[in-house]
Amino acid sequence: MALRYGDDIIVLDAGMLFPDAELLGVDIVTPDFAYLEENREHVRALILTHGHEDHIGGIPFLLTQLNIPIYGTAFTLALVERRLEEHELLDDADLNRVKPGEKISIGPFSIEFIHVTHSIVSAMALAITTPLGVVIHTGDFKVDPTPTDNVLFDLHTLAEYGKRGVLLLLSDSTNVDRPGYTASERAVQPRFEEIFNRAERRIVVACFSSSIHRLQQILDLSAEMGRKVAFIGRSMLSATEIAHGLGLLHIPDNILLRPQDVMSAAPHKVAVVVSGTQGEPMSAMSRIAVDNHKNLSLERGDVVVHSARIIPGNEKSIGRMMNHIARRGAEVVAGSMSPPIHVSGHASQEELKLILNLVRPRYFVPIHGEYWQMSKHAAMASHLRSYGLEETFVLETGQSLEIDTRGARKGEKITVGRVCIDSGSIDEVVEDMVIRDRRHLSEDGFVIPIIAIDKHTGKCEGLPEIVSRGFVSFEEGSELMGSARQIVARTLETSSREERTDWGVMQEKIRADLKRYLNKQTQRRPLIMPVILEV
Repeated sequence: MALRYGDDIIVLDAGMLFPDAELLGVDIVTPDFAYLEENREHVRALILTHGHEDHIGGIPFLLTQLNIPIYGTAFTLALVERRLEEHELLDDADLNRVKPGEKISIGPFSIEFIHVTHSIVSAMALAITTPLGVVIHTGDFKVDPTPTDNVLFDLHTLAEYGKRGVLLLLSDSTNVDRPGYTASERAVQPRFEEIFNRAERRIVVACFSSSIHRLQQILDLSAEMGRKVAFIGRSMLSATEIAHGLGLLHIPDNILLRPQDVMSAAPHKVAVVVSGTQGEPMSAMSRIAVDNHKNLSLERGDVVVHSARIIPGNEKSIGRMMNHIARRGAEVVAGSMSPPIHVSGHASQEELKLILNLVRPRYFVPIHGEYWQMSKHAAMASHLRSYGLEETFVLETGQSLEIDTRGARKGEKITVGRVCIDSGSIDEVVEDMVIRDRRHLSEDGFVIPIIAIDKHTGKCEGLPEIVSRGFVSFEEGSELMGSARQIVARTLETSSREERTDWGVMQEKIRADLKRYLNKQTQRRPLIMPVILEV
Protein backbone atom coordinates (compact mmCIF):
# COMPACT_ATOMS: atom_id res chain seq x y z
CA MET A 1 0.00 0.00 0.00
CA ALA A 2 1.28 3.47 -0.85
CA LEU A 3 0.31 6.65 1.00
CA ARG A 4 0.99 9.90 -0.87
CA TYR A 5 0.81 13.53 0.22
CA GLY A 6 1.92 16.02 -2.44
CA ASP A 7 5.29 14.81 -3.69
CA ASP A 8 6.00 12.43 -0.81
CA ILE A 9 5.15 8.71 -0.81
CA ILE A 10 5.58 6.14 1.96
CA VAL A 11 5.02 2.43 1.32
CA LEU A 12 3.34 0.23 3.94
CA ASP A 13 4.51 -3.41 3.76
CA ALA A 14 5.77 -5.27 0.67
CA GLY A 15 4.64 -8.88 0.73
CA MET A 16 4.39 -11.81 -1.61
CA LEU A 17 1.92 -14.62 -2.08
CA PHE A 18 2.05 -18.24 -3.07
CA PRO A 19 0.76 -19.03 -6.57
CA ASP A 20 -2.70 -20.33 -7.46
CA ALA A 21 -2.95 -23.79 -9.01
CA GLU A 22 -3.22 -22.29 -12.51
CA LEU A 23 0.17 -20.53 -12.23
CA LEU A 24 2.07 -23.62 -13.31
CA GLY A 25 5.74 -23.78 -12.34
CA VAL A 26 5.64 -20.41 -10.55
CA ASP A 27 7.20 -20.35 -7.06
CA ILE A 28 6.16 -16.95 -5.71
CA VAL A 29 4.10 -13.95 -6.79
CA THR A 30 5.11 -10.39 -5.94
CA PRO A 31 3.35 -7.08 -6.64
CA ASP A 32 4.18 -5.11 -9.76
CA PHE A 33 6.05 -2.08 -8.38
CA ALA A 34 5.61 -0.03 -11.61
CA TYR A 35 3.82 2.88 -9.87
CA LEU A 36 6.65 3.22 -7.35
CA GLU A 37 9.27 3.04 -10.11
CA GLU A 38 7.49 5.77 -12.09
CA ASN A 39 7.50 7.95 -8.96
CA ARG A 40 10.91 6.83 -7.66
CA GLU A 41 12.06 10.36 -6.77
CA HIS A 42 9.04 10.77 -4.45
CA VAL A 43 9.26 7.44 -2.55
CA ARG A 44 10.68 8.20 0.91
CA ALA A 45 10.51 4.94 2.92
CA LEU A 46 9.05 1.48 3.47
CA ILE A 47 7.28 0.99 6.83
CA LEU A 48 6.69 -2.58 8.04
CA THR A 49 3.87 -3.68 10.37
CA HIS A 50 5.20 -7.21 11.08
CA GLY A 51 7.36 -10.05 9.76
CA HIS A 52 4.99 -12.48 8.00
CA GLU A 53 5.93 -13.39 4.42
CA ASP A 54 2.79 -11.77 2.98
CA HIS A 55 4.10 -8.48 4.40
CA ILE A 56 7.88 -8.71 3.89
CA GLY A 57 8.42 -11.34 1.16
CA GLY A 58 8.46 -8.80 -1.69
CA ILE A 59 11.17 -6.57 -0.14
CA PRO A 60 14.17 -8.03 -2.06
CA PHE A 61 12.30 -7.47 -5.34
CA LEU A 62 11.37 -3.89 -4.36
CA LEU A 63 14.93 -3.05 -3.26
CA THR A 64 16.41 -4.11 -6.61
CA GLN A 65 14.31 -1.31 -8.14
CA LEU A 66 14.31 1.30 -5.33
CA ASN A 67 16.82 1.37 -2.50
CA ILE A 68 14.75 3.18 0.14
CA PRO A 69 15.06 3.25 3.96
CA ILE A 70 13.11 0.48 5.75
CA TYR A 71 11.58 0.89 9.23
CA GLY A 72 10.42 -2.00 11.43
CA THR A 73 10.88 -3.64 14.83
CA ALA A 74 14.09 -5.55 15.62
CA PHE A 75 12.42 -8.95 15.05
CA THR A 76 10.76 -7.92 11.78
CA LEU A 77 14.02 -6.46 10.43
CA ALA A 78 15.98 -9.58 11.50
CA LEU A 79 13.62 -11.66 9.32
CA VAL A 80 14.07 -9.13 6.48
CA GLU A 81 17.86 -9.39 6.85
CA ARG A 82 17.72 -13.16 6.25
CA ARG A 83 15.71 -12.53 3.07
CA LEU A 84 18.11 -9.84 1.84
CA GLU A 85 21.12 -12.03 2.63
CA GLU A 86 19.76 -14.74 0.33
CA HIS A 87 19.56 -12.20 -2.51
CA GLU A 88 22.91 -10.54 -1.66
CA LEU A 89 21.24 -7.18 -0.99
CA LEU A 90 21.96 -6.80 2.72
CA ASP A 91 25.12 -4.67 2.43
CA ASP A 92 23.31 -1.84 0.63
CA ALA A 93 20.06 -1.93 2.64
CA ASP A 94 19.18 0.97 4.95
CA LEU A 95 17.41 -0.75 7.89
CA ASN A 96 16.10 1.33 10.81
CA ARG A 97 14.90 -0.27 14.05
CA VAL A 98 11.90 1.19 15.86
CA LYS A 99 10.11 0.31 19.10
CA PRO A 100 6.43 0.45 20.12
CA GLY A 101 5.52 3.98 21.19
CA GLU A 102 8.31 5.51 19.11
CA LYS A 103 7.56 8.30 16.62
CA ILE A 104 9.46 9.07 13.42
CA SER A 105 9.07 11.86 10.86
CA ILE A 106 9.37 11.28 7.11
CA GLY A 107 8.59 14.34 4.97
CA PRO A 108 5.07 15.52 5.89
CA PHE A 109 4.31 12.26 7.75
CA SER A 110 4.75 11.67 11.47
CA ILE A 111 4.41 7.94 12.26
CA GLU A 112 3.79 6.40 15.69
CA PHE A 113 4.25 2.64 16.14
CA ILE A 114 1.53 1.03 18.27
CA HIS A 115 1.97 -2.49 19.71
CA VAL A 116 -0.74 -4.97 18.66
CA THR A 117 -1.15 -8.69 19.40
CA HIS A 118 -0.98 -11.15 16.48
CA SER A 119 0.27 -14.69 15.81
CA ILE A 120 3.80 -13.31 15.33
CA VAL A 121 5.72 -11.26 17.93
CA SER A 122 6.48 -7.54 17.48
CA ALA A 123 3.44 -6.70 15.34
CA MET A 124 2.54 -3.03 14.96
CA ALA A 125 -0.32 -0.77 14.01
CA LEU A 126 0.65 2.61 12.53
CA ALA A 127 -0.75 6.02 13.42
CA ILE A 128 0.31 8.28 10.57
CA THR A 129 -0.26 12.00 11.15
CA THR A 130 -0.55 13.95 7.88
CA PRO A 131 -1.31 17.65 7.29
CA LEU A 132 -4.94 16.61 6.60
CA GLY A 133 -5.42 14.41 9.66
CA VAL A 134 -4.51 11.05 11.20
CA VAL A 135 -4.51 7.78 9.25
CA ILE A 136 -4.59 4.59 11.38
CA HIS A 137 -3.40 1.35 9.74
CA THR A 138 -4.03 -1.64 12.04
CA GLY A 139 -1.75 -4.13 10.26
CA ASP A 140 -2.74 -7.74 11.07
CA PHE A 141 -4.07 -8.09 14.61
CA LYS A 142 -6.29 -9.73 17.17
CA VAL A 143 -7.08 -8.34 20.62
CA ASP A 144 -5.50 -10.96 22.88
CA PRO A 145 -6.32 -10.22 26.56
CA THR A 146 -3.80 -12.82 27.83
CA PRO A 147 -0.80 -12.93 25.44
CA THR A 148 1.90 -15.44 26.41
CA ASP A 149 4.54 -12.70 26.69
CA ASN A 150 2.16 -10.52 28.79
CA VAL A 151 2.65 -7.55 26.41
CA LEU A 152 -0.90 -6.31 25.87
CA PHE A 153 -2.45 -4.74 22.78
CA ASP A 154 -2.05 -0.96 23.20
CA LEU A 155 -5.75 -0.10 23.04
CA HIS A 156 -5.12 3.00 25.16
CA THR A 157 -3.09 4.77 22.43
CA LEU A 158 -5.69 3.90 19.78
CA ALA A 159 -8.45 5.29 22.02
CA GLU A 160 -6.43 8.50 22.54
CA TYR A 161 -6.21 9.01 18.76
CA GLY A 162 -9.94 8.24 18.53
CA LYS A 163 -10.71 11.01 21.06
CA ARG A 164 -8.60 13.53 19.15
CA GLY A 165 -10.17 12.57 15.82
CA VAL A 166 -9.07 10.17 13.08
CA LEU A 167 -9.41 10.98 9.40
CA LEU A 168 -9.09 7.44 8.00
CA LEU A 169 -9.01 3.91 9.45
CA LEU A 170 -7.59 0.97 7.47
CA SER A 171 -8.43 -2.27 9.31
CA ASP A 172 -7.73 -6.02 8.90
CA SER A 173 -10.76 -7.97 7.55
CA THR A 174 -9.39 -11.54 7.46
CA ASN A 175 -11.75 -13.06 10.08
CA VAL A 176 -14.75 -10.78 9.59
CA ASP A 177 -17.04 -13.80 9.07
CA ARG A 178 -16.23 -15.26 12.53
CA PRO A 179 -18.62 -14.22 15.32
CA GLY A 180 -17.43 -13.37 18.82
CA TYR A 181 -13.78 -13.05 19.82
CA THR A 182 -10.68 -14.89 18.58
CA ALA A 183 -9.31 -17.17 21.29
CA SER A 184 -6.17 -16.09 23.14
CA GLU A 185 -2.84 -17.67 22.24
CA ARG A 186 -2.96 -19.34 25.67
CA ALA A 187 -6.09 -21.31 24.61
CA VAL A 188 -3.89 -24.02 23.04
CA GLN A 189 -2.19 -24.77 26.38
CA PRO A 190 -4.83 -27.28 27.70
CA ARG A 191 -4.74 -29.33 24.48
CA PHE A 192 -0.92 -29.44 24.47
CA GLU A 193 -0.94 -30.44 28.17
CA GLU A 194 -3.33 -33.30 27.38
CA ILE A 195 -1.09 -34.52 24.50
CA PHE A 196 2.10 -34.25 26.58
CA ASN A 197 0.46 -36.13 29.48
CA ARG A 198 -0.74 -39.10 27.42
CA ALA A 199 1.95 -39.45 24.74
CA GLU A 200 4.13 -42.46 25.43
CA ARG A 201 6.62 -41.82 22.65
CA ARG A 202 7.92 -38.89 20.59
CA ILE A 203 5.78 -35.78 20.11
CA VAL A 204 6.30 -34.02 16.78
CA VAL A 205 4.71 -30.57 16.46
CA ALA A 206 4.38 -28.94 13.05
CA CYS A 207 3.79 -25.20 13.39
CA PHE A 208 4.67 -21.91 11.69
CA SER A 209 8.26 -20.95 12.48
CA SER A 210 7.14 -17.35 13.13
CA SER A 211 4.72 -18.43 15.93
CA ILE A 212 7.18 -17.59 18.70
CA HIS A 213 4.39 -17.58 21.35
CA ARG A 214 3.49 -21.18 20.39
CA LEU A 215 7.14 -22.26 20.48
CA GLN A 216 7.52 -20.74 23.96
CA GLN A 217 4.58 -22.78 25.25
CA ILE A 218 6.02 -26.00 23.77
CA LEU A 219 9.45 -25.28 25.35
CA ASP A 220 7.92 -24.53 28.78
CA LEU A 221 5.70 -27.62 28.71
CA SER A 222 8.60 -29.83 27.57
CA ALA A 223 10.77 -28.54 30.44
CA GLU A 224 7.94 -29.28 32.90
CA MET A 225 7.40 -32.81 31.50
CA GLY A 226 11.10 -33.68 31.28
CA ARG A 227 11.35 -33.78 27.51
CA LYS A 228 14.22 -32.45 25.39
CA VAL A 229 13.31 -30.28 22.38
CA ALA A 230 14.80 -30.41 18.88
CA PHE A 231 14.04 -27.85 16.16
CA ILE A 232 14.02 -29.17 12.58
CA GLY A 233 13.68 -27.18 9.34
CA ARG A 234 15.63 -24.24 7.96
CA SER A 235 13.01 -21.58 8.71
CA MET A 236 12.41 -23.02 12.20
CA LEU A 237 16.11 -22.90 13.13
CA SER A 238 16.44 -19.40 11.70
CA ALA A 239 13.36 -17.95 13.48
CA THR A 240 14.20 -19.49 16.87
CA GLU A 241 17.80 -18.27 16.66
CA ILE A 242 16.61 -14.70 15.86
CA ALA A 243 13.91 -14.67 18.57
CA HIS A 244 16.28 -16.08 21.21
CA GLY A 245 18.99 -13.56 20.26
CA LEU A 246 16.51 -10.69 20.72
CA GLY A 247 15.23 -12.00 24.06
CA LEU A 248 11.78 -12.82 22.64
CA LEU A 249 12.12 -16.58 23.16
CA HIS A 250 13.30 -17.97 26.50
CA ILE A 251 14.96 -21.38 26.14
CA PRO A 252 15.22 -23.29 29.45
CA ASP A 253 18.67 -24.63 30.38
CA ASN A 254 19.78 -28.02 29.04
CA ILE A 255 16.57 -28.54 27.07
CA LEU A 256 17.84 -28.37 23.48
CA LEU A 257 18.60 -31.54 21.58
CA ARG A 258 20.57 -31.51 18.34
CA PRO A 259 18.50 -32.73 15.35
CA GLN A 260 21.07 -35.49 14.66
CA ASP A 261 20.57 -36.87 18.21
CA VAL A 262 16.76 -37.22 18.02
CA MET A 263 16.70 -40.91 16.98
CA SER A 264 19.25 -41.98 19.60
CA ALA A 265 17.41 -40.30 22.51
CA ALA A 266 14.70 -42.13 24.49
CA PRO A 267 11.42 -41.56 22.53
CA HIS A 268 9.37 -40.67 25.65
CA LYS A 269 11.89 -37.94 26.46
CA VAL A 270 11.72 -36.11 23.10
CA ALA A 271 9.58 -33.35 21.55
CA VAL A 272 10.41 -32.21 18.02
CA VAL A 273 9.22 -28.91 16.50
CA VAL A 274 9.16 -28.93 12.70
CA SER A 275 8.48 -26.39 9.95
CA GLY A 276 6.45 -27.18 6.81
CA THR A 277 2.83 -27.08 7.99
CA GLN A 278 1.40 -26.53 4.50
CA GLY A 279 2.74 -29.73 2.93
CA GLU A 280 5.29 -27.87 0.77
CA PRO A 281 7.10 -30.60 -1.25
CA MET A 282 10.64 -30.10 0.10
CA SER A 283 9.76 -28.87 3.61
CA ALA A 284 10.99 -30.73 6.69
CA MET A 285 7.53 -32.06 7.67
CA SER A 286 6.80 -33.35 4.14
CA ARG A 287 10.13 -35.16 4.02
CA ILE A 288 9.57 -36.67 7.49
CA ALA A 289 6.10 -37.84 6.38
CA VAL A 290 7.57 -39.88 3.50
CA ASP A 291 10.48 -41.10 5.67
CA ASN A 292 13.04 -39.12 3.71
CA HIS A 293 14.59 -36.95 6.43
CA LYS A 294 18.14 -37.54 7.71
CA ASN A 295 17.35 -36.70 11.35
CA LEU A 296 13.87 -38.07 12.08
CA SER A 297 12.00 -41.22 11.17
CA LEU A 298 8.43 -41.60 12.44
CA GLU A 299 7.56 -44.83 14.25
CA ARG A 300 4.36 -46.49 15.48
CA GLY A 301 3.05 -44.71 18.58
CA ASP A 302 4.59 -41.31 17.80
CA VAL A 303 2.14 -38.37 17.99
CA VAL A 304 2.23 -35.73 15.22
CA VAL A 305 0.45 -32.46 16.02
CA HIS A 306 -0.54 -30.11 13.18
CA SER A 307 -0.72 -26.79 15.06
CA ALA A 308 -1.41 -24.35 12.20
CA ARG A 309 -4.23 -23.19 9.99
CA ILE A 310 -4.68 -24.73 6.56
CA ILE A 311 -4.07 -21.92 4.06
CA PRO A 312 -6.81 -22.17 1.36
CA GLY A 313 -5.48 -24.03 -1.66
CA ASN A 314 -3.17 -26.27 0.39
CA GLU A 315 -5.82 -28.75 1.54
CA LYS A 316 -4.75 -31.53 -0.84
CA SER A 317 -1.02 -31.36 -0.12
CA ILE A 318 -1.65 -31.27 3.65
CA GLY A 319 -4.10 -34.18 3.36
CA ARG A 320 -1.49 -36.22 1.46
CA MET A 321 1.14 -35.41 4.08
CA MET A 322 -1.17 -36.55 6.91
CA ASN A 323 -1.97 -39.79 5.05
CA HIS A 324 1.76 -40.56 4.82
CA ILE A 325 2.19 -39.84 8.54
CA ALA A 326 -0.70 -42.21 9.41
CA ARG A 327 0.82 -44.93 7.19
CA ARG A 328 3.95 -44.79 9.36
CA GLY A 329 1.73 -45.76 12.32
CA ALA A 330 1.90 -42.33 13.98
CA GLU A 331 -1.18 -40.63 15.46
CA VAL A 332 -2.24 -37.39 13.73
CA VAL A 333 -3.74 -34.60 15.87
CA ALA A 334 -5.21 -31.89 13.62
CA GLY A 335 -8.33 -29.92 12.72
CA SER A 336 -10.75 -27.95 14.85
CA MET A 337 -11.34 -29.30 18.34
CA SER A 338 -12.06 -28.07 21.83
CA PRO A 339 -9.80 -27.06 23.46
CA PRO A 340 -8.08 -26.01 20.21
CA ILE A 341 -4.69 -27.10 18.88
CA HIS A 342 -4.36 -23.85 16.90
CA VAL A 343 -5.84 -20.36 17.26
CA SER A 344 -6.03 -17.65 14.64
CA GLY A 345 -3.95 -14.47 14.75
CA HIS A 346 -6.73 -12.34 13.27
CA ALA A 347 -9.56 -10.46 14.95
CA SER A 348 -13.14 -11.80 14.89
CA GLN A 349 -16.28 -9.65 14.66
CA GLU A 350 -16.39 -8.31 18.23
CA GLU A 351 -12.73 -7.23 18.15
CA LEU A 352 -13.23 -5.52 14.77
CA LYS A 353 -16.21 -3.64 16.26
CA LEU A 354 -14.09 -2.69 19.29
CA ILE A 355 -11.44 -1.08 17.06
CA LEU A 356 -14.11 0.75 15.03
CA ASN A 357 -15.73 2.05 18.24
CA LEU A 358 -12.41 3.18 19.75
CA VAL A 359 -11.09 4.91 16.63
CA ARG A 360 -14.39 6.34 15.26
CA PRO A 361 -12.87 7.45 11.96
CA ARG A 362 -14.32 9.95 9.51
CA TYR A 363 -13.61 7.52 6.63
CA PHE A 364 -13.13 3.76 6.75
CA VAL A 365 -11.37 1.37 4.33
CA PRO A 366 -11.36 -2.38 5.14
CA ILE A 367 -8.08 -4.09 4.09
CA HIS A 368 -6.46 -7.57 4.11
CA GLY A 369 -9.07 -10.03 2.89
CA GLU A 370 -11.15 -11.12 -0.07
CA TYR A 371 -13.58 -8.59 -1.56
CA TRP A 372 -16.58 -10.28 0.11
CA GLN A 373 -14.85 -10.06 3.50
CA MET A 374 -14.02 -6.37 3.06
CA SER A 375 -17.60 -5.54 2.00
CA LYS A 376 -18.89 -7.38 5.09
CA HIS A 377 -16.47 -5.35 7.26
CA ALA A 378 -17.69 -2.16 5.57
CA ALA A 379 -21.31 -3.03 6.42
CA MET A 380 -20.28 -3.68 10.03
CA ALA A 381 -19.06 -0.07 10.33
CA SER A 382 -22.42 1.45 9.28
CA HIS A 383 -23.53 1.86 12.94
CA LEU A 384 -20.81 4.53 13.34
CA ARG A 385 -22.69 6.98 11.12
CA SER A 386 -24.19 8.55 14.21
CA TYR A 387 -20.61 9.05 15.53
CA GLY A 388 -19.34 10.95 12.53
CA LEU A 389 -18.41 8.20 10.03
CA GLU A 390 -19.05 9.87 6.68
CA GLU A 391 -18.25 7.12 4.21
CA THR A 392 -16.78 3.64 3.82
CA PHE A 393 -14.82 2.57 0.72
CA VAL A 394 -14.17 -1.00 -0.42
CA LEU A 395 -11.13 -0.69 -2.68
CA GLU A 396 -9.84 -3.25 -5.15
CA THR A 397 -6.17 -3.59 -6.05
CA GLY A 398 -5.10 -0.58 -8.12
CA GLN A 399 -7.97 1.63 -6.95
CA SER A 400 -6.80 4.86 -5.32
CA LEU A 401 -8.60 6.91 -2.68
CA GLU A 402 -8.23 10.70 -2.73
CA ILE A 403 -8.80 12.78 0.39
CA ASP A 404 -8.61 16.58 0.48
CA THR A 405 -10.29 19.45 2.36
CA ARG A 406 -13.53 18.80 0.42
CA GLY A 407 -13.75 15.15 1.52
CA ALA A 408 -12.89 11.66 0.22
CA ARG A 409 -13.64 9.99 -3.11
CA LYS A 410 -12.32 7.18 -5.26
CA GLY A 411 -9.48 8.49 -7.43
CA GLU A 412 -7.91 7.26 -10.62
CA LYS A 413 -7.02 3.62 -11.15
CA ILE A 414 -3.31 2.83 -10.95
CA THR A 415 -1.93 0.17 -13.28
CA VAL A 416 -1.01 -2.73 -11.04
CA GLY A 417 -0.47 -6.41 -11.54
CA ARG A 418 1.52 -9.32 -10.30
CA VAL A 419 4.99 -10.53 -11.12
CA CYS A 420 5.45 -14.30 -11.24
CA ILE A 421 8.86 -15.59 -10.14
CA ASP A 422 10.41 -18.99 -10.81
CA SER A 423 12.69 -20.54 -8.17
CA GLY A 424 12.86 -17.34 -6.12
CA SER A 425 15.61 -15.72 -8.19
CA ILE A 426 15.23 -12.01 -8.92
CA ASP A 427 15.96 -12.43 -12.65
CA GLU A 428 13.56 -15.36 -13.08
CA VAL A 429 10.43 -13.34 -13.89
CA VAL A 430 7.90 -15.50 -15.74
CA GLU A 431 6.00 -13.71 -18.50
CA ASP A 432 2.22 -14.20 -18.83
CA MET A 433 2.80 -15.77 -22.25
CA VAL A 434 4.98 -18.49 -20.69
CA ILE A 435 2.31 -19.30 -18.10
CA ARG A 436 -0.32 -19.36 -20.85
CA ASP A 437 1.81 -21.84 -22.82
CA ARG A 438 2.34 -23.99 -19.72
CA ARG A 439 -1.41 -24.09 -19.13
CA HIS A 440 -1.99 -24.92 -22.79
CA LEU A 441 0.53 -27.77 -22.61
CA SER A 442 -0.91 -29.10 -19.36
CA GLU A 443 -4.43 -29.26 -20.84
CA ASP A 444 -3.87 -30.31 -24.47
CA GLY A 445 -0.23 -31.39 -24.85
CA PHE A 446 1.87 -30.70 -27.95
CA VAL A 447 2.34 -32.02 -31.47
CA ILE A 448 5.58 -31.64 -33.46
CA PRO A 449 5.40 -32.33 -37.21
CA ILE A 450 8.95 -32.92 -38.55
CA ILE A 451 9.38 -32.25 -42.28
CA ALA A 452 12.53 -32.93 -44.31
CA ILE A 453 12.79 -30.65 -47.37
CA ASP A 454 15.39 -30.92 -50.14
CA LYS A 455 17.08 -27.51 -50.20
CA HIS A 456 17.74 -27.73 -53.97
CA THR A 457 14.30 -28.80 -55.19
CA GLY A 458 12.12 -27.53 -52.30
CA LYS A 459 10.35 -30.91 -52.28
CA CYS A 460 9.45 -32.99 -49.25
CA GLU A 461 11.57 -36.10 -48.68
CA GLY A 462 9.04 -38.82 -47.80
CA LEU A 463 6.07 -38.47 -45.46
CA PRO A 464 6.40 -36.05 -42.52
CA GLU A 465 7.06 -37.54 -39.06
CA ILE A 466 4.82 -36.53 -36.15
CA VAL A 467 5.81 -36.58 -32.46
CA SER A 468 3.30 -35.81 -29.70
CA ARG A 469 3.17 -35.74 -25.89
CA GLY A 470 0.17 -35.27 -23.63
CA PHE A 471 -2.26 -35.05 -26.58
CA VAL A 472 -3.79 -38.40 -27.58
CA SER A 473 -2.27 -41.81 -28.08
CA PHE A 474 -0.65 -40.88 -31.40
CA GLU A 475 0.61 -44.38 -32.20
CA GLU A 476 2.40 -45.31 -35.41
CA GLY A 477 -0.19 -46.66 -37.84
CA SER A 478 -3.20 -45.11 -36.01
CA GLU A 479 -5.79 -43.57 -38.30
CA LEU A 480 -5.39 -40.12 -36.74
CA MET A 481 -1.59 -40.24 -37.17
CA GLY A 482 -1.85 -41.34 -40.80
CA SER A 483 -4.38 -38.64 -41.67
CA ALA A 484 -2.36 -35.94 -39.84
CA ARG A 485 0.74 -36.88 -41.86
CA GLN A 486 -1.30 -36.67 -45.07
CA ILE A 487 -2.61 -33.22 -44.09
CA VAL A 488 0.95 -31.92 -43.61
CA ALA A 489 2.08 -33.51 -46.92
CA ARG A 490 -0.88 -31.93 -48.76
CA THR A 491 -0.05 -28.49 -47.28
CA LEU A 492 3.47 -28.85 -48.70
CA GLU A 493 2.23 -30.02 -52.13
CA THR A 494 -0.26 -27.19 -52.51
CA SER A 495 2.31 -24.52 -51.58
CA SER A 496 4.28 -22.63 -54.24
CA ARG A 497 8.04 -23.02 -54.60
CA GLU A 498 8.56 -19.55 -53.02
CA GLU A 499 6.49 -20.54 -49.99
CA ARG A 500 8.38 -23.82 -49.61
CA THR A 501 11.71 -22.00 -49.45
CA ASP A 502 10.42 -19.60 -46.76
CA TRP A 503 10.46 -21.67 -43.57
CA GLY A 504 8.48 -19.10 -41.54
CA VAL A 505 5.58 -19.12 -44.01
CA MET A 506 5.61 -22.95 -44.26
CA GLN A 507 5.57 -23.37 -40.48
CA GLU A 508 2.54 -21.08 -40.16
CA LYS A 509 0.65 -22.87 -43.01
CA ILE A 510 1.36 -26.33 -41.52
CA ARG A 511 0.35 -25.12 -38.04
CA ALA A 512 -2.95 -23.65 -39.30
CA ASP A 513 -3.97 -26.69 -41.39
CA LEU A 514 -3.00 -29.25 -38.74
CA LYS A 515 -4.68 -27.24 -35.97
CA ARG A 516 -7.93 -27.11 -37.96
CA TYR A 517 -7.83 -30.87 -38.66
CA LEU A 518 -6.93 -31.99 -35.10
CA ASN A 519 -9.52 -29.69 -33.52
CA LYS A 520 -12.19 -31.07 -35.86
CA GLN A 521 -11.24 -34.70 -35.08
CA THR A 522 -10.59 -34.45 -31.31
CA GLN A 523 -12.08 -31.10 -30.12
CA ARG A 524 -8.67 -30.38 -28.56
CA ARG A 525 -6.11 -27.72 -29.38
CA PRO A 526 -2.57 -28.98 -28.76
CA LEU A 527 0.41 -26.67 -29.10
CA ILE A 528 1.71 -27.31 -32.64
CA MET A 529 5.40 -26.62 -33.33
CA PRO A 530 6.45 -27.61 -36.88
CA VAL A 531 10.16 -28.39 -37.37
CA ILE A 532 11.59 -28.11 -40.91
CA LEU A 533 14.88 -29.85 -41.66
CA GLU A 534 17.00 -29.02 -44.70
CA VAL A 535 18.51 -32.08 -46.37
